[in-house]
Amino acid sequence: MADNLSDTLKKLKITAVDRTEDSLEGCLDCLLQALAQNNTETSEKMHGSGILQLFASLLTPQSSCTAKVANVIAEVAKNEFMRVPCVDAGLISPLVQLLNSKDQEVLLQTGRALGNICYDSHSLQAQLINMGVIPTLVKLLGIHCQNAALTEMCLVAFGNLAELESSKEQFASTNIAEELVKLFKKQIEHDKREMIFEVLAPLAENDAIKLQLVEAGLVECLLEIVQQKVDSDKEDDIAELKTGSDLMVLLLLGDESMQKLFEGGKGNVFQRVLSWIPSNNHQLQLAGALAIANFARNDGNCIHMVDNGIVEKLMDLLDRHVEDGNVTVQHAALSALRNLAIPVVNKAKMLSAGVTGAVLKFLKSEMPPVQFKLLGTLRMLIDAQAEAAEQLGKNVKLVERLVEWCEAKDHAGVMGESNRLLSALIRHSKSKDVIKTIVQSGGIKHLVTMATSEHVIMQNEALVALALIAALELGTAEKDLESAKLVQILHRLLADERSAPEIKYNSMVLICALMGSESLHKEVQDLAFLDVVSKLRSHENKSVAQQASLTEQRLAVES
Repeated sequence: MADNLSDTLKKLKITAVDRTEDSLEGCLDCLLQALAQNNTETSEKMHGSGILQLFASLLTPQSSCTAKVANVIAEVAKNEFMRVPCVDAGLISPLVQLLNSKDQEVLLQTGRALGNICYDSHSLQAQLINMGVIPTLVKLLGIHCQNAALTEMCLVAFGNLAELESSKEQFASTNIAEELVKLFKKQIEHDKREMIFEVLAPLAENDAIKLQLVEAGLVECLLEIVQQKVDSDKEDDIAELKTGSDLMVLLLLGDESMQKLFEGGKGNVFQRVLSWIPSNNHQLQLAGALAIANFARNDGNCIHMVDNGIVEKLMDLLDRHVEDGNVTVQHAALSALRNLAIPVVNKAKMLSAGVTGAVLKFLKSEMPPVQFKLLGTLRMLIDAQAEAAEQLGKNVKLVERLVEWCEAKDHAGVMGESNRLLSALIRHSKSKDVIKTIVQSGGIKHLVTMATSEHVIMQNEALVALALIAALELGTAEKDLESAKLVQILHRLLADERSAPEIKYNSMVLICALMGSESLHKEVQDLAFLDVVSKLRSHENKSVAQQASLTEQRLAVES
């Protein structure tokens, strides 16, 4: 075989120059046979012979051998070590040109060759995108949708190219959405659908394409799949149900596509998604709750949904998942409730519907994603709701759990949300009982630490809560404030030029409030606050400058 191969390669070099078609075809057939028997060895020989350099000139639309040349390239490029030599031989440009051919076999082999050469190489795939292959391939898919092999080649190419961010804009300027949905509707086999799903998922991450897919009718296809597969226990059907419902949720992440499907809460899609929540299928419950969380991204939608009973449906769903529940469903339902609680008018309605009770059942959860959403939901609910804040703030079990989570160093999100909820309970209730509960549970040190957060909003929330503590219950909190080194922290915040104006302002308000405590007052005097404060009298922010004057007077009088 080795001698035959060497002869074939020599002959091919001659015929490549002479361009005698019959002879060329014979050589290419021998090469394809050798590649089929031992691809790696044959490819190595071809590489060593330098024959690849001649292939670029053989890739001409006029030649009857072009499909076979492309086929040989596709075969050798299955080997990783041959891909760079193919690029170096200048094969990419003529191959891309051949995508304009009318010959289906040429198109198929060209697509394979390009796919194999660029396999796993983002830089080469980006080069193809820059050469404009996307619109060409989309056009091919439309023209040759009856040719199964060509269709599959296009889908594989789309799947690879769609992973690149730079491709999305080009895809969005074609009618890819229409073509894929048309193709999807015709497919009955699971594998073929799966292949289309693999292209749809990365494409649907782009907002413009989301809208195009919705307008092309993809959602109706997905709803049909859900309906067909929901009661099946076949592995393929379960997988398809998951893929279909996940894709549905992904389409709702785009603002325009989401609003189009919401249709003022009257839309068929919205109604169908609602019916998933009471379903007995966990995947559908999850997709339904996530879809509601996505619909709940603007006040109008949230208000409409709360007025139409969505809260009760979500609470029933949560109830079914309290004991040994599905964590992803818990997380999704809490996400939806958190979003629904954002509009001011919804808070009181949700509180009277008993949402806090439903949410508090998950206080014992050890899953950080569930803890995070639980905290966020409660924080949204009590915003400017004094009575609810007081009720929750006096709940010793809740406050103790918050203090425990304030130390969850491995989960920054949970730690941050716990601190913010502690502060919110004080700020919104302005209640002495709440402050006493938080002091008794050891929460003060966490609020003091929160005042040093890298997030200005959290620093601010902590300082306002601490000022309320100092104004309402200084005697109770005095020792904890001392051991948490609050005065030293305030000195640092005021002396630091990087501190935001509102941080400086609230730090001075807090200093004045601390003067009622003998021990804290002494700490303030020992740290020479007057020097730092007097410098702030000329601060560019008027409120800071005024507060500096007031604080300076207070410090002078008290000294």
